Amino acid sequence: MVNILIFGPPGSGKGTQSVRLAEKFNLLHLSTGDMLRAEIAAGTELGKKMSAIMSKGELVPDEVVIEMIAAKIDGVKDKSGFLFDGFPRTVAQTVALEKMLNDRNMKINSMLTLDVDHDELVKRLIARAELSGRPDDKDPAVIENRIDVYREKTEPIIDFCRQKGLYQPVNGVGSIDDIFDRLSALVSELV
Repeated sequence: MVNILIFGPPGSGKGTQSVRLAEKFNLLHLSTGDMLRAEIAAGTELGKKMSAIMSKGELVPDEVVIEMIAAKIDGVKDKSGFLFDGFPRTVAQTVALEKMLNDRNMKINSMLTLDVDHDELVKRLIARAELSGRPDDKDPAVIENRIDVYREKTEPIIDFCRQKGLYQPVNGVGSIDDIFDRLSALVSELV
């Protein structure tokens, strides 16, 4: 099974593109954000704890996310692989993901990174807030914090994956279809 990380800062289009790629290539779209928001919506204890963390734009504890992902992977048999959207978010999470995958005789095959400039990200997040009502996209201070957290904690994964030959930058600006075509060309080489 192929395992692809789709990467980029908040507002880069990871979620939109992941859904389309998963459908086209028979991959399971693993959005940790969606999984955590489902816990919050269900009002579980985990959801209540995570709501307080996420509302500030902070990151969820690694062990919680790895456990959720492992359960999803272990329950799937009819897919060509997995598309990780929004995870890992730190080098430590990347190492933990690699270990969990290695325990299942799997590996990370590629990291596709959507490159989008700061002003475009902010514009997209504000527009998304109007459409989806996501509270983490409404407050400019939270948006800036999310982007800063990405730059500080998540961008170092790019160097980690570059050293392993996994990093593939993708121009994340243009129409949704143009970006999808760029990503599809890379994914078709992996599946």
